[in-house]
Amino acid sequence: MAAKFSEKVVWITGGGTGIGEALALEFSSQGAVVAVSGRRVEPLEDTVAQVEEIGGRALAVPADVTKVGEIQDAVDEIISEAGRLDVVVANAGYSVAGPFEELTASDWRRQFDVNVVGVATTVKFALPHLRETGGYIALMGSVAGMVGLPSNGPYSASKFAVRSMGQTLTTELAGSGVSCTTLLPGFVESEIGRVDNQGEHHADWEDRRPKNWMWPADRAARSMVRAIGRRRTEAVITGHGKIVAFFGSHAPRVTQRVIGQFGQNARNKKTKK
Repeated sequence: MAAKFSEKVVWITGGGTGIGEALALEFSSQGAVVAVSGRRVEPLEDTVAQVEEIGGRALAVPADVTKVGEIQDAVDEIISEAGRLDVVVANAGYSVAGPFEELTASDWRRQFDVNVVGVATTVKFALPHLRETGGYIALMGSVAGMVGLPSNGPYSASKFAVRSMGQTLTTELAGSGVSCTTLLPGFVESEIGRVDNQGEHHADWEDRRPKNWMWPADRAARSMVRAIGRRRTEAVITGHGKIVAFFGSHAPRVTQRVIGQFGQNARNKKTKK
């Protein structure tokens, strides 16, 4: 496994922080050349510096996945600089949160523009080059794309869509030599809890996700890269994620009732404060 990605060129969107940053370091540790994209230049440059510190090679390619021209330009730059593309990880995304009746049409559109259309556009422009190398596609889904979460309707719906996209790509690419792995993590250390519904980052916000269930990003990245290398169709990441996914598939009514109760308890606790 250590040599699987040696000299491969890997492109990661949302590669400046959290899971994307950890994936960049993990791929680099396996000998890959890494290109990272995102809206904010400083985190991308920090990721590149970390990769270079461990003796790897990396490239910062700023791009906003909601802007088609920037995605196309990013792919062109990677090909120009590295000569090929072997792996794309469509990782960029964020979460729109709030009770269903309080969400606006704009909230839903922003969520899908980033998490769904952004993923589709990333794959679209990478795919011709991946066909040439018999490469790997990885889509960043979520356990929330298997079980709906209260006050997270847009996010859950977008990740259900990503999972469907992965299934579609798997059928379309059968026999092509290109694989598609949909990654379905549970709670992993990242900045997602500090990003508002408009997609703006707030460094001073508290991440309210359960800390006891949180996986370190580097641990999640190792599992993800292993799944991509094995060309798995889907991979549920984190122990609690596997439990939720299992019961969500085999006992959906009970699972949704339990999750709904957790959500109600959290709302009651917040109201009391």
